[in-house]
Amino acid sequence: MGNTLKVFIIAGEPSGDKLGASLMKGLAAQVRDIEFEGIGGPLMEDQSLESLFPIDELTLMGIAEILPKYFHLKSRIRQTAKAIIASKSNVLITIDSPDFCLRVAKLVKAGSNIPTVHYVAPTVWAWRPKRAARMARYIDHVLALFPFEPHYMDKAGMSCDFVGHPVAAEPSVSLAELDDFKIRHGIIHHPVLAILPGSRQSEISHLGATFNSSYAQVAAIFGTVLVPTLPHLAKAVSDALPLPGASLRCIVSGSEMSPQDAARERHIAMAFADVALATSGTVSLELAAAHTPMVIAYDMHWISRQIISRMLLTDTVTLVNLVSETRAIPEFIGSNCEPVTIAAALMATLADPSAQLDALDLTMDRLGRGGEALGLRAARAVLAHLTTKNI
Repeated sequence: MGNTLKVFIIAGEPSGDKLGASLMKGLAAQVRDIEFEGIGGPLMEDQSLESLFPIDELTLMGIAEILPKYFHLKSRIRQTAKAIIASKSNVLITIDSPDFCLRVAKLVKAGSNIPTVHYVAPTVWAWRPKRAARMARYIDHVLALFPFEPHYMDKAGMSCDFVGHPVAAEPSVSLAELDDFKIRHGIIHHPVLAILPGSRQSEISHLGATFNSSYAQVAAIFGTVLVPTLPHLAKAVSDALPLPGASLRCIVSGSEMSPQDAARERHIAMAFADVALATSGTVSLELAAAHTPMVIAYDMHWISRQIISRMLLTDTVTLVNLVSETRAIPEFIGSNCEPVTIAAALMATLADPSAQLDALDLTMDRLGRGGEALGLRAARAVLAHLTTKNI
């Protein structure tokens, strides 16, 4: 591989930032001389990355949400591809965010021989199955989070390794951590509800009213509410979720902490809660790792909803349901995202979470709980792929 391994790595959203940081740590543990360039958030920056531009610019989701910034994103795509080609990197690793990352990879493939690895397989088992074949034109290797995904990638013409999901390696929250959290945040009453309204500004603003209305119907039961969020979203979350009726509302961002400590603080908050109300996405796995039962609710702009709802191939969008092969987690998506039914599901989950807790344990076991650090597994897969390329 030469004297220095030069890695250009891109993450476009907070969940990708976490994956990227874990992978960077794994690579650095196995390669003595390594250099990173790319785009990432605070966790990746803590692993020595100087981001080409702020990751916040890429945290968009939904067709209607992307359209207003379309031309700016195209400019960033061109800028990024140009920087990668100029860097003469040994490998380009793109993480999730396909609308940005895969467009960058396409330009890089057209202008160089740099091997391309994409971390997080496209959800072709859920919708738009032809994406894998198109992706194979400019992605050489895929790192999959779920054990059922390599089959789809191999079939499309890409090599693929199942490397598990980093949340499965999250250390369990100790009783001492829970006690310390309780004292620091002045929590007196149970049960405690956690509300997680998303990791994107568009999600938070769009779902705020629904989550507030849902909470209003259970405020007499859940007087204490924890709202784990990222530091740069704390104000937006606070504004979107006034939660009238709550005796205690804690916005838990860890803004005064290091990135690692802030992430742990949010994980402890999830574990402290008796029940969570959350958007769809990786957060359901984070709650599973925290062993916290949940209700999933998600909606989007009407245009995005109409288009995407017609393309879905599965009857659930909740990752815990998919990995555990159950439908234990109640979800209210699109037109079903209504406060009355969400509130009823929260009460039912609080009353009997047993089926959910079994599904949470099964999910973590299938994603590699108890094994080695998943960042190391991902790093080994990348290095093995580069070896086959004689790099």
